[in-house]
Amino acid sequence: MARFGDLIDIEVPVLLEFYIEQDEISNTMYPLLKDVANALGKKAKVIKIDLEKNNKLAEALRIKGAPTLMIYKRGEMKWRQSGDEDANSLIGRLKDFCEN
Repeated sequence: MARFGDLIDIEVPVLLEFYIEQDEISNTMYPLLKDVANALGKKAKVIKIDLEKNNKLAEALRIKGAPTLMIYKRGEMKWRQSGDEDANSLIGRLKDFCEN
């Protein structure tokens, strides 16, 4: 995986989903996140990060459960939530951080 700082320190908002492969809720988030990515195109980036393969990062970010969703912009965390969220809400949140 690329360095975490390189993933989040970009001009467009970045939605991160920290997931566990065998978690039912995490698995239901996949098509929803694909819809979010398609709806926003180049205005935002959506990245999935496997907690089991990135446990040091999970510890550093104090992630306790999956899924955990975060939005970063220019390297700064703007929003965080544990648990699932619907596509329209995520699109709206990301649009709040998009530059017009």
